[in-house]
Amino acid sequence: MTKSELKIFLDEKVFEYNKPEFLETDPIQIPHLFTQKEDIEISAFLTATIAWGNRKSIINNSHKLMEKMGQSPYDFVLNHTDDDLENLSGFVHRTFNEIDLRYFIRSLKNIYNKHNGLEGIFTTLQDKNSLQPTISKFKKIFFELPYEQRTTKHVSDPLKGSAAKRINMFLRWMVRDATTNVDFGIWKGIPTSKLSCPLDVHSGNVARKLGLLKRKQNDAKALAELDKSLRKLDPLDPVKYDFALFGLGVFEKF
Repeated sequence: MTKSELKIFLDEKVFEYNKPEFLETDPIQIPHLFTQKEDIEISAFLTATIAWGNRKSIINNSHKLMEKMGQSPYDFVLNHTDDDLENLSGFVHRTFNEIDLRYFIRSLKNIYNKHNGLEGIFTTLQDKNSLQPTISKFKKIFFELPYEQRTTKHVSDPLKGSAAKRINMFLRWMVRDATTNVDFGIWKGIPTSKLSCPLDVHSGNVARKLGLLKRKQNDAKALAELDKSLRKLDPLDPVKYDFALFGLGVFEKF
C-alpha cells in the first residue's frame, strides 16, 4: 500500500472500532461506570494498571476492585482507614496483589492531597512533544512514600526502556475527546498530539505487517518509531490509530 492508501485503510478501521460497542469487551468499560471526574480517573488508572493478560479476567478483577472500594473510588482513596485497607486482602491479578494495591491507594491519596491529582501531575510536567518523559517523572512522585520494591514494577518507566503500554492507554482514555463515547476527554490541558500508542503484542504485530514499525521488541525505542509513523498519518491525533491496530490484531487476527 502507498502511504495515502494506508491512511485511508487505517482511518476506515478507526471509524469501525472507535464506537461504544468497543466498550463491551474492553477494560475501558470500568471507568464508564462513573460520572464524577475523580472517580473516572482513579478507576481508569487502577484498571489500566492491571490491564494485561486475559481481557475477561482484567474486567472481572476490575469490577471486584471497584466493589472492594464501595463503588466510590475517589472517596475510598481520600477517606480510607487502616481497616479499609485490610479489607483489600485477597485481591490479586496475576502478579499485582494486595501489597501493591494498598500502596497504590496510599499513593493516590498523597497525589490528590499534595500534587493536585493525577491530571495535575501529567499536565504540569508534560514535555513539549511527548508524554514519555512525563511518565518517568510521574513514577518518581508515585513512589515518594515508603514502598516495597516489588510494587515498583507495576508502574513503567519509559526512560528505562519500557513502552509503558498501560499508562499510555490510561492517558489515551483521559485525553482523547469523548465524541464517540469511548475515550473521556476530561483532561483538557494536554493535546492529543503528545499521546503515544499503547504498544502491545497485538498492535505491535499489526504495525510491523503494515510497515509502520521495524523494531522487533515492544520497548521504548519501538514506541518512538511507531509514534513517528502514526504522527505522519495524523499529527493532531496519532493515537486514534490504536483502535485500528488493536482491532485488526484482536478481532480480525490480521
